[in-house]
Amino acid sequence: MASEESTLHTTSTELSQRSIEDIDLDDFAMQPVLKFVIAFLIGGIFFLLPVPYQGEITVPFDIAVSFVTETFPTAVGIYSLAIIISGGVLTTLAMFGDGTFSGYDVSYFETSNVFWGLRIAGLILAPIMFFKLGPEMLHAPGTGGLMWGSLVYSVGVIIPIGAIFITIFVELGGLEFVGTLSRPVMKPLFKVPGRAALDSLASWVGSYSVGLYVTRNVLENGGYHKRDVFTIATCFSTVSIGFVGIVASTLNILSLFPLIFGAYFFCVVITAIILVRLPPIATTSNEYIAEPDPELPFTGSLSDYLKLAVSEATKKAREGDSFAQAAKRGFVDGLKLTTLILGTILAVGLAATMLSAYTSVFDLLGKPLVPIVAALGIPNAETVAPATIVGITEMYVPVLLVTETATKAKFFVAVLSVSQLIFFSSVGPMIMDMFSDIPIQFRDLVALFIMRTIILVPLIAGITHLLAAFGML
Repeated sequence: MASEESTLHTTSTELSQRSIEDIDLDDFAMQPVLKFVIAFLIGGIFFLLPVPYQGEITVPFDIAVSFVTETFPTAVGIYSLAIIISGGVLTTLAMFGDGTFSGYDVSYFETSNVFWGLRIAGLILAPIMFFKLGPEMLHAPGTGGLMWGSLVYSVGVIIPIGAIFITIFVELGGLEFVGTLSRPVMKPLFKVPGRAALDSLASWVGSYSVGLYVTRNVLENGGYHKRDVFTIATCFSTVSIGFVGIVASTLNILSLFPLIFGAYFFCVVITAIILVRLPPIATTSNEYIAEPDPELPFTGSLSDYLKLAVSEATKKAREGDSFAQAAKRGFVDGLKLTTLILGTILAVGLAATMLSAYTSVFDLLGKPLVPIVAALGIPNAETVAPATIVGITEMYVPVLLVTETATKAKFFVAVLSVSQLIFFSSVGPMIMDMFSDIPIQFRDLVALFIMRTIILVPLIAGITHLLAAFGML
């Protein structure tokens, strides 16, 4: 055993010292290079190209999702209802027998008893929300109205549409290209492979839903081990750039958007650097759930990394599916994933927003924080303190609490609410359900929310005072 361990260690050391001369680069034939470039442009344009839309600057992905949800709300409602009911029924069938039903494989929907119960709860709640049954409090704008008409509709549409384009991008060389170029940053700072930069980028410019889809896809193909996924899901499932704009607009501080976004980006990076070195992330196993496919260890100059990135991307494009096959597979996988998680999001999210709206739990939890917020020099401490805690239910709720406060308080809460990342109206249950084989548990997410908040509150307070000192707030 000792000999085997020594051999493995030696091999790893030798591999880590490989340079561009030691690697057999792809021959850069025209067809695979062109295939990669077209796929890269399709993904880049769809997720990154700034375009004007309804008086704002956004990206084609956001336009596509907004067009579908706003033009066909009834159809999206029927689709969401069908998806959630299907998820509950298929999970129930999968939980009995050998994972098959009438000759069809339904093992994909097998889960724990807890998530089975949540999907059944979603199945029961979906018709109630769609037909607006029961008490009015269920359908208020801050509870069921937010969950059903906004989050459920958005996630239900975002994942299948995003999966089409992200699969083309990932499967035809984009993951290798971005991942290779990002290794010098991602590995030393965040202890994850360079390819994790793509998951993060998908969240920043598209949606955390798309970012998590990428993470799941790479995990199942052996590109990530369990600790990688834990890190990416809890530190890089960020709120999109577009939603940061919505937060700024809601608080009537849209003119401060560049400052809000810059502070948000800085805070996400700092908290990730710290948290990946602490439990529960640091103590998570580095096991793979599939045949391992780690990145090729490599050292070299910037031009060497670029050569390797193009080579790896071209090789992947050569071996990958056609554009039509990748798009079809992405849509089917996205639809399956949506069926898996949408009922859970509805059940947990509705409970979380109801708790926030109709109980004093978060006011009570926030009271001990009032003197801390005041000591940090943030105005309207009595209002801001509960807002630092209530974000665990839904990241938009803290924003609604401080619409009548001073500008410094608005800026503080705007940056904090989008930087906390973990909230149980959507991303929390999504992470737990999608990555039950890691596993990422409820207590871990609560602990990480608290840890993020402890780091972020003084950090953002410092940023707020610094900007104010320069007359920028």
